[in-house]
Amino acid sequence: MEPLILIAEDDADIRALLKLYLEGEGFRVAEADNGADALTLAREQTPDMAILDIMMPRMNGFELTRALRKYSDIPILILSAKSQDNDKILGLNLGADDYIAKPFNPVEIVARVKAQLRRAARSTGDVLTVRDLTLNTANFQLTKGGKAILLTPMEYKILALLMRSPGRIFTKIQLYEGAIGTYFEGDDNTMMVHISKLREKIEDDPKNPSRIITVRGLGYKLEK
Repeated sequence: MEPLILIAEDDADIRALLKLYLEGEGFRVAEADNGADALTLAREQTPDMAILDIMMPRMNGFELTRALRKYSDIPILILSAKSQDNDKILGLNLGADDYIAKPFNPVEIVARVKAQLRRAARSTGDVLTVRDLTLNTANFQLTKGGKAILLTPMEYKILALLMRSPGRIFTKIQLYEGAIGTYFEGDDNTMMVHISKLREKIEDDPKNPSRIITVRGLGYKLEK
C-alpha cells in the first residue's frame, strides 16, 4: 500500500494543491482543516508522514507537533507563512524534521516528502558505539554512559550518520543530504539548529562541545 500523507492546513486551496501533487506521485492523502481533527485522523489512520501548517484553528501546528511526538516518530514537515528563525527553531525543537515557508513550490514539497520517507524506511539494525555513546539503529535508542537520551527523528538521522564515520568531516550539505536525501538552498540554518539541539543532549558542556566538533569553514565531525 502506498504511503499515507496527512495534510493539516486550514487553507482549502493549499490543501487541494498539495493533494493534487502528492496523489499525482502515487501517495494517499488524508486532510484536515484544523489541528484537532488532524490529531484524530493521525490516531485513526496512522499516516506515514505529516505536513502541518502553523496557523490553524483549534490546535496550531506547534501544538499538533508536540501531541504527535508523544506517541509517534513519523516525519513531520512544518509548512507556514511565517519564516522568522524563531518559528523555525520552535518547530524543530518540538520534534519537526523539516520546515518550509510559504509561498512554496509544490514540486519541492513532494521532493522533501519522498526524501523523508526514504530516510524513515532505512533501518540497518546495527549498534553504533563511539566513546560513551551507543545508538541502536533497530529501535532508534541512544544511550550515553548507559543513560537513555530521547532524540527527534531528524536528530537520530544526523547522529547515526556521524557515528557511522567518526572523525570524518561532513559539510552541512552532506549532513542534510545524508539525513534527508535532498538539499535545498536555505537549509543551512536548519542543520545548525539540529546540531545545536544534539549538542544540548549529548555534550557534557554544550557551549564547549567535545563530541560534535565544528571544523571552521568545512563543517562538523564526531570526535572518536
